[in-house]
Amino acid sequence: MKRRTAPLTPSSAVEAVKAIYRELAERPIERQCVQRTECCRFRLTGRTPFLTKGEALVAAKAVRASGRKQMPESIEGACPLLNHATGRCLIYEGRPFGCRTHFCAAAGGPYARGEVVDLIRRLEDIDRSLGGDGAMALPTAVERALREV
Repeated sequence: MKRRTAPLTPSSAVEAVKAIYRELAERPIERQCVQRTECCRFRLTGRTPFLTKGEALVAAKAVRASGRKQMPESIEGACPLLNHATGRCLIYEGRPFGCRTHFCAAAGGPYARGEVVDLIRRLEDIDRSLGGDGAMALPTAVERALREV
């Protein structure tokens, strides 16, 4: 029998997602992200990260912490969170799970799902606890979350 847990508050969900990100960083999976930003160019790669509601809340809080009140405009099919002047992610410390485990060949290619499926399931559990609608494309997910933080 599954135990029911109390629904998470947005604040506790943010902390739970950050704990998952820390756990991911501690795993002995060889990575070498050199922040080339090719993975941030969604039109070029044909891939856009999908975020659960908890991840979107973390990203939205990071957007707010960068001094912004809304999602920046996307330029040339790139991630709207890519600062085109500096070539850096506006929310690097708060970047979503998909950005942390991405497909970039220069960083070592994608994580094998089996290496992180337990963390994915925890992110999905947080999404359900928040009444989320499942993972959504980064721009939509963060725009929605910005209305809540």
